[in-house]
Parts: sequence; structure tokens; C-alpha cells
Amino acid sequence: MASTIYGGLINREPITKGWSGDRKYCAEAANGTKYLLRVSPQEQSDKKKNEFIMMLRVSALGISMCHPVEIGSCDEGVYSLQKWIDGSDAEETIPTLSDTEQYAYGLDAGRILKTIHSIPAPEDLEDWETRFNRKIDRKLEMYSECPMIYENGQAFIDYIGENRHLLKNRPQCYQHGDYHIGNMMIGKDGKLYIIDFDRDDFGDPWEEFNRIVWCAQKTPLFASGMVNGYFDGDVPDEFWRLLALYISSNTLSSLPWAISFGQGEIDVMLNQAKEVLSWYDNMKNPVPTWYFKGYYLQYAGGIPYKLKSEFDFDFINKYGTVSKIFDDQDSGNICFGTEKNGERYFIKFAGAPTEQYTGNPSDAVSRLKATVPVYEALRHESLIEYIGSEEIGGGFAMVFKWADGECMGKMYPASRKKFMAMPIETKLAVFRDVLSFLEYSAAEGYIAVDFYDGSIMYDFDKKRTTVCDVDFFRKTPCVNDMGRMWGSSRFMSPEEFTLGAPFDEITNVYTIGALAFALFADCDRTREAWSLCDRLCSVATKAVSDNRSERQQSVRQFIDEWEEAERQS
Repeated sequence: MASTIYGGLINREPITKGWSGDRKYCAEAANGTKYLLRVSPQEQSDKKKNEFIMMLRVSALGISMCHPVEIGSCDEGVYSLQKWIDGSDAEETIPTLSDTEQYAYGLDAGRILKTIHSIPAPEDLEDWETRFNRKIDRKLEMYSECPMIYENGQAFIDYIGENRHLLKNRPQCYQHGDYHIGNMMIGKDGKLYIIDFDRDDFGDPWEEFNRIVWCAQKTPLFASGMVNGYFDGDVPDEFWRLLALYISSNTLSSLPWAISFGQGEIDVMLNQAKEVLSWYDNMKNPVPTWYFKGYYLQYAGGIPYKLKSEFDFDFINKYGTVSKIFDDQDSGNICFGTEKNGERYFIKFAGAPTEQYTGNPSDAVSRLKATVPVYEALRHESLIEYIGSEEIGGGFAMVFKWADGECMGKMYPASRKKFMAMPIETKLAVFRDVLSFLEYSAAEGYIAVDFYDGSIMYDFDKKRTTVCDVDFFRKTPCVNDMGRMWGSSRFMSPEEFTLGAPFDEITNVYTIGALAFALFADCDRTREAWSLCDRLCSVATKAVSDNRSERQQSVRQFIDEWEEAERQS
């Protein structure tokens, strides 16, 4: 009969997501505790009990997962209760994160899988070569009888025929059975959680990677991290050859499986097979093109950040506890958000071997030191507040007052998505704030070199715009002394590519026009993409003219024309 917990459930909310035949619910007890309730047909009782027992063994390994709580019979069949995971689906969340976070979660997934595989298979289990060859034969038969075929599906068949010998003497262990990003969650605590053990089995541990196709389609960095985490960065060549065999077998059976679910699923499998063949060069290269050998990662406050090589950041503790890290800059800088004595700070540091920077760290230090006069000179309400700087940790650090906000920069996908979803009126307010700052900068004699979407943040709560990066602003008079200047090409005027070209307010006007198209047309400079009126589009189009003489000749002129266009609209 039902136990105390099951019998005491007071509410059930159905969960419809997933391919399992189980009925699933978010169930709540009288004390407010939530559980995942799964109800299966009574004939699956033995299978579900064995699954529950194996989940207990996995849970005992300390893995973050849907921990089993209770199993028993009920009027509807056999039920099981698992601890409720408060969080979001990994397949939706992880692709929106930074490259570092995507890769780090992949490492976690690989290490967790390695731990799961530490549970041995029964000693009397049939050898893997015999078992899987039987499965291959069945899948080949399914594909041969299927009314549809893949374009160049013969490549899968040929690869299988040439590589079956790799199955000989393969070890076996416990398998999750359906291990991929769709069966994972990101908890509110930031941890990766593994769910849905209902297809668990025993077999070759490397066969468990056959669902990595789904991971690679969502985020290649996560898939790469998963492989590297499992093998601790030392991936055997034989693994790739075997994985290609397992994926070939799996892909062949996917099309016959999809037919009963309709054209939508058929199209998914046809497209997936096409993509798989492109990864493997029609099964001629066993290492898929999505694979990335990985970053060197360090951690501060439990937060990962990537570098080219090891660097001692212990000194960062001087500025407080690390709560945020920004490591995607190509300037040679790495930035930390810290908190100390109730105050929050933004630390910009040069001197470390950052991943995205191709130059010498000492040059990055010199450039960062050169920015101090810029921040000292430009004290504007929209510019991040500069506090001080010092030589430390073998490099140079600048300290700013922390500013909350979502960044417009493409290097932070989740933040950018929220920023770009802002209402038009909010975007207009941000644009006005930036115009005010750039007009002020021009009045102070500075040209906005390397000013782009990654320099702009917006705090939804305080309704405040923050400009956070003016490192390469130049004091006038000045000219292009590099050729291709620092910056994002989406925001750069022709003179920022031309050695000896003058930099002045007309250069800033181009940057402003580019920003307008970024805010109101997602960088598409066509009228069709523009979300404001025709008059405002004309003002922005004039600003991004390649011909300097055709642009507005000052920031103030741009502002006047923009405001006049707004009044006439």
C-alpha cells in the first residue's frame, strides 16, 4: 500500500515534457516539500524496482541527481518519488551561457558519467561483442526495411562493417542509458543535475556517449567538455573510432523509429544524419569536427575562468570574495566582480595569459596603465565609477565601483538576450544616455575608439545605463596609427581601418549610427529590420556613411537631427 509520503501528497501538477511512457507530476506534501512523482504500469513493477535500487547506488556515489526517495504500488500501477530539483532545463540554459560556462558544465557532465560508470556490470552478463553485434544486426534490418533512406546512408553501413571488430573485449558497467543534455538540469544552486534514469542498462561505458549528438547540436563546447571531463583531457584514439561506430548504429535506427511519430520527427532525424555525416566527413574521419580540445580552466569562488596556462590569482582575495568573472575579452584583460565589507567592486586586471588575447601580457599591462588618465578625466554619471589602481600579482589592476546591469555584448548570450528584449522606449532611453556620454567625451577632447555593444549595460531595477569600457578612447588630436584599430568591426568607421586617417567627432558619429542600428535593428542596416520610424532610420543611415563629409559633422548635430526626427514622428 501507499507509504506515508505518497499517501500524504496533497497536490499533483502534470509534467508533459519527455519521451518516457511514465506519467509524471510535480507533487507536493502537506509540509510544502515537492517531489517528482512517476507512475508506471503495474507490469513494469520489477523493472522499476530494479531501476530504483540502481538509482540508490548511484546516489550513494555523491552525484547531483534526481535522488530516489520512495517506491511502491498504487491504484494506477507502480509509483516512485524523487527529490524535486528546483532549476531549469540544461538544454535551454547552457547554450545561453558564456563559452567558459558551457565548457565547464560539459566537464562536470563527463566527470559525473565517469563516476556512474564505476558501478560494475553483473559478472554473468553476456559479453559485449555478442550483445551489441546482435543489436547492430537488428538496426541494419530496421533500416533496410524502412520506406525511407538517408542521403549517403551507405556511409554509416560501410563504417559499421569495417569497424565491428572494435567491439571485441570491451568492458561493461552500469549505464544511465540516455545520457545527454536533454536529461540534465541546472539547479538554483548552479550545479548540474542528472535526471531520467528510466532507460538504465549495462554495457560498454563508451557506448553511453552515443547520445552526444544531441549535445553537440545544442552546444559543441558542452559536448567537448563532456568528452574531456570523462577522460581527464587524454582522449584515446580508439574512443573516437568506437563512438563513430555507436553513432552510426544509432543513426540508422533513428529513421525507422521516427516514422511512427510523423513528418516532424522524420525531418529531425534526416537533418541530424546529414549533420553527423558532415561532422565525420562521410564517416572518413572518426574525430568529429565539433570537438574542441578544451580550455585551461581555473576557479575562483567556485566560478570557472579560462586561461592559456596557469596563473596565480590568490591576490584577488584582497578585493573581496569573487562573485563574477569576465574572461572573454580579447584585450588581454580579465575582470572580476567582488564583494568586501558590504561593498561590491569591479576589478580589471592585465598581466595574465588570457585565452582570447594573442599578444604579450606585458603589452596588455602597458595599455591598461595608459587608460588610467582616461577614467580620471571622464567622470560622467553613465560611466562606471573609477576608484583606483595598483601594480599587483605581477600585473596591473584597476578598481571600480560595481554596476549592476545586463550587457548588450554578444559575448554574453544570456545577458544580451535580455538586453535586446527590452521595450523600444527603454532602448531609446539607453541610446539617449549613451549620446549624452559621447557628447560629454567629445567636449572633453576624447574620441570613442573601441566603443561597441560590449561597453553598454542596463540595470532594469534602477533604470540606469552604465558605460563600462572606455579603455581605448583617444585624446584629440589623433590619427590612426595602427591600421586596423582595436574594436568590433560592426561599430568601426572606415577611418578605423586606414593607417594615418584622422580621428575626430565625425568618427564618433559613425559609432553612434552603428549603435543605433545595433539597438533598433540588431545590426541589420536595412529599413526592413529597423524598428523605429523612417525619419530616424534616415538619421542613423546618414551617420554610418562611408563618406565622412556625408555624416553629421558632430555628436551635437546628430543629437539635434535625431530629436527633430522624433518630434516629427
